[in-house]
Amino acid sequence: MPLGLLWLGLTLLGALQTQAQDSTPNLIPAPPLFRVPLQPNFQDDQFQGKWYVVGLAGNAVSQTEDGQFKMYTTNYELKEDSSYNVTSTLLRDQRCDYFVRTFVQTSRPGQFRLGNIKAYPGLQRYTVRVAATDYSQFAMVFFKKVSRNREYFKITLYGRTKELPPERKENFSRFAKSLGLSDDNIVFPVPIGNGQLGRGGRGLGSSG
Repeated sequence: MPLGLLWLGLTLLGALQTQAQDSTPNLIPAPPLFRVPLQPNFQDDQFQGKWYVVGLAGNAVSQTEDGQFKMYTTNYELKEDSSYNVTSTLLRDQRCDYFVRTFVQTSRPGQFRLGNIKAYPGLQRYTVRVAATDYSQFAMVFFKKVSRNREYFKITLYGRTKELPPERKENFSRFAKSLGLSDDNIVFPVPIGNGQLGRGGRGLGSSG
């Protein structure tokens, strides 16, 4: 199973649960949370809405296998309790796939845990942290999960549009490398055409 499919399951959760242990024998260690910035004065109402996944980096992501992965979208819908309904939409095999989960606000604004975690066998812990955002153009979001005693992490570069300035992508790459990842662990999904939502390359079926 490609590493990209593994990682996509890491964030979408549906594709990963029974296959994680055997697919990535030598993972780069996940960083402790204190090494990951947290967006100051996080504004949950401004963060909600549609984001394009412009960049992906993680310890189960590989340019070799995921270099042609196509862009997808993730929508954050704010609820009254300050949690989000999070829906990722991909186009696979000429049909739309939707992955829905709930991110529950913790005591630290901008940091979330996965709601209803008991519904995902083997998943022990799942943390989401908004590292940086200007709300109107970009966001960098850190995901970390423990599944069957193995730690996986990913950073997603979101854009309100399909394209971001080169310097924004460079900053994203530097941030990913500061957490121990290499160039091979960083991919920039191929922009989708009008009317498309995103098609997984090499079976990549993820989100975040």
